[in-house]
Amino acid sequence: MTVVLDAAEAWLPRRMAAVEQRLAALVDGHGRGLGDEAGATLAAGGKRLRPMLVLLCAGPGAGEGAVRAATAVELVHMATLVHDDVLDAAPLRRGRPTVVARAGRAAATAVGDLLFSRAFAELAASNSAAEHRVRLLAAASVGLAEGELAQRRDAFRLEISAERYLERCRLKTARLFECACLIGAEPEPGGGEREALATYGAQIGLAFQLLDDVLDVAGPAERTGKARGADLLDGTVTLPLILARERDPSLAGFDLRALDPAAAEAVCDRIAATGVLEQVRADARDRVERAKQALDSTSLDEQRRVLLTLAADGVVERYA
Repeated sequence: MTVVLDAAEAWLPRRMAAVEQRLAALVDGHGRGLGDEAGATLAAGGKRLRPMLVLLCAGPGAGEGAVRAATAVELVHMATLVHDDVLDAAPLRRGRPTVVARAGRAAATAVGDLLFSRAFAELAASNSAAEHRVRLLAAASVGLAEGELAQRRDAFRLEISAERYLERCRLKTARLFECACLIGAEPEPGGGEREALATYGAQIGLAFQLLDDVLDVAGPAERTGKARGADLLDGTVTLPLILARERDPSLAGFDLRALDPAAAEAVCDRIAATGVLEQVRADARDRVERAKQALDSTSLDEQRRVLLTLAADGVVERYA
């Protein structure tokens, strides 16, 4: 997203730095163990795309409330990653040992809970729009939980449909992107404006997830920060496999539970050999175009529309 930061160098880098400062302040001071692990989660970094979307929708004239809202959205995202790693018993995240791998389930669950609580405390202190923003983030958090439960129910089920997969993605990924855009818009957007911003955020989120799932198949590990085929190993069936089994029926008959890392990589090779990865990439590019088209229905000024267009293009370019 460097191109977005460069295009808004007069104000956006300073706002993003303020978000980083708030994140650091909010995970500090919780004692050894809990505070250290929360700090390590923050130090692992990330794309910070969700807080950037908050700030872009808020615009250069927004005050401290926008920084707090952006911080809260990123804290919720961080919390879900920690909790996801607990459920998946994931050893790595962004190339580093996860909290659950370092400190165990109880500590990791507590770290995730801390990050969630700090998110809503930060949002409640934002400004007069706090009630509206808390309502949006709470609804998105419920969606995240529903998406995670759906993913648990679908675990190791090769027969799930593309529609079922996309609904999971809408809940588990797209809802927080949608929330980031709506929570940045102030005052609370009305009907058509709200729908357009929600469409932009949701389509960007879905594109992001589709391309992430391509990376899980195509790797390499040094780019993804985790083993190739990690989704297969934890029983998560994604769109590349769903489409590939239609082209190669033998992919509908293996036992996901029996996979080891080497076997998972072999399945990834078989998925890639069907040619479906380009189909998924094309779907993601189409969703980015839909997101950009939705901006035409907003009342955002030209600068913000240009920056949001660059952010949308950046989602695809990151995976090029």
